[in-house]
Amino acid sequence: MLSEKLARHFHQLARELPPVPAGVSWLNPLLEIPECGRVFRAFLDKYYGDEQPRQLILGINPGRFGAGLTNVAFTDPAHLLRKCGIDSGFDKKEELSAKFIYIAIDEFGSVEQFYSRYFVNSVVPFGFVKAGKNYNYYDDKELLEAARPLAIRHIQGLLQMGIDNSRCICLGEGKNFKFLKKLNEEQGFFEEVVPLSHPRFIMQYRRKKLDDYLKAYLDVLR
Repeated sequence: MLSEKLARHFHQLARELPPVPAGVSWLNPLLEIPECGRVFRAFLDKYYGDEQPRQLILGINPGRFGAGLTNVAFTDPAHLLRKCGIDSGFDKKEELSAKFIYIAIDEFGSVEQFYSRYFVNSVVPFGFVKAGKNYNYYDDKELLEAARPLAIRHIQGLLQMGIDNSRCICLGEGKNFKFLKKLNEEQGFFEEVVPLSHPRFIMQYRRKKLDDYLKAYLDVLR
C-alpha cells in the first residue's frame, strides 16, 4: 500500500535530519509530538490505502501551525477535522495556506477526488523555526545547502514508491520554483515542473483576486 510506504519514508527522514545553522531549529512533529504520528497515519490510511500513482504537489517547507503540527501538508487541525474527518487533540486553529488549498480542493470536486490524484508535500519535508518564527529553507544560504541533500533524498524516495514523475506542481513561483527547477535539471526527477503562486502569498497579498488564482490552480489541476 502507498500509505505504508509513505509512513516509512517520512519516519525514516524524521530520524535522520541533518544539522542546521546556529539559531535555526527543525520542526520535527513525527518525533516530537506523539499525536502527530497518529493523525498523519490516519490521513495516509484514509486517502492512500491503495497502489494508485499520484502526481506531486510540492510547497516550500512546513510551518508551525499547519504541517508543523499534523505532518499533513497545507492542512491545519481545523481543516483536518472539517474537511478530512480526522480529529486531533490540537487546537482547531486555521492557517491561511490551508484555507486556500481547501477552497481549491472544494472547487476541484472533493477531498477524495483530489487525494486520489495528488500527493501534496514540500520540497523540504520538515520545517524550520528561527527566533520563534517560521523560516524557509532558502532564507539562509547555509541552511539551503544543509537541507539540499534531504530534499534530494525525499523526492527520490517518493518517486521510488511509484509517484508519477511526468509532472510536479510547485507551489511558489519565486525562490522555491527556482530551487526545484535547478534541482530537477540536475537530478532528472520530473519531465516538467509547473509553478503556481504560493497559497500564503495569495491569501496575504492578493485576496481580492482570489477567483483568478483559483482558476489558475484549477486549470493546472484538471
